[in-house]
Amino acid sequence: MTDQDLLQRVAPQGVRALTDVVRRALGDAHDRATIDDLLFLERWELSPTPGTAGALRVSQIRRANPELAAAVRKEISAGH
Repeated sequence: MTDQDLLQRVAPQGVRALTDVVRRALGDAHDRATIDDLLFLERWELSPTPGTAGALRVSQIRRANPELAAAVRKEISAGH
């Protein structure tokens, strides 16, 4: 199974990465939870939503991969 096949199988229908950083990271994703986290981080950086649960989730994702989170923020601030 190719990475593209996996993404088509486990990514939410019609959901696509908006940044090159997340698009590349999705190529290394091997499960639905990872894909969901990558897409959540990207959407959060574009438009944070109020609420403790979302803030905690994005905090955990950032802590687990600070380089990725910084790269997503940088690309978005540059106008992705």
